[in-house]
Amino acid sequence: MQTLSGDHIAAWIERAADALEREKTYLTELDAAIGDSDHGVNMARGFTAVRARLDTLDRGDVGALLKGVGTILLSTVGGASGPLYGTLFRDAGQKVAGAAAVDLAALTGCLEAGLEGVRRRGKASPGEKTMVDALVPAVDALKAALGAPQPDGADDGGAPLAAALARAADAAKAGAEATVPLIARKGRASYLGERSAGHQDPGATSCWLLLRSLAATAGA
Repeated sequence: MQTLSGDHIAAWIERAADALEREKTYLTELDAAIGDSDHGVNMARGFTAVRARLDTLDRGDVGALLKGVGTILLSTVGGASGPLYGTLFRDAGQKVAGAAAVDLAALTGCLEAGLEGVRRRGKASPGEKTMVDALVPAVDALKAALGAPQPDGADDGGAPLAAALARAADAAKAGAEATVPLIARKGRASYLGERSAGHQDPGATSCWLLLRSLAATAGA
């Protein structure tokens, strides 16, 4: 697979909804240590709502589909995660508006745009114990894949899409795990100060789960 169509994006959302429902207790346990104990429930509820409305979204336009997902998340995911994940998808969609499908370069660009939207909205930087700590290494991994040697028989350059996304998901997982020793500088967790160290950030973890679902969809 060298491109992702709207149908692939919809399949990703379905897979992500399943993953977030399956892991909602784990995410909530992470959030109980440093937040409001609701991240898992909120994320599962939001993606369940998106899944229920997928058939109302335009699959012929990847950008419009992603923006539609973001709009639903904005209105259904509670806490700080709703605006952040809504912005991630809406800004990603704006970057590829009108595209019937996206290749590795376009996908990298739209995820980078989503990351910048999250950073702008949350005013967060790497190392502050937020979802940015998973997103930044994931986007960096995709950029590195764009410069990878061209495989035999490929005509679009760079690493195959599924392999690149697998590397990005691995990078996001490592980024999420690296939040454990960090002291939170943003959000509710920042109120704990040094007591926030020793716990994995739930937002970075849910971000990894989303990217793992995307990689699995591309590799299916």
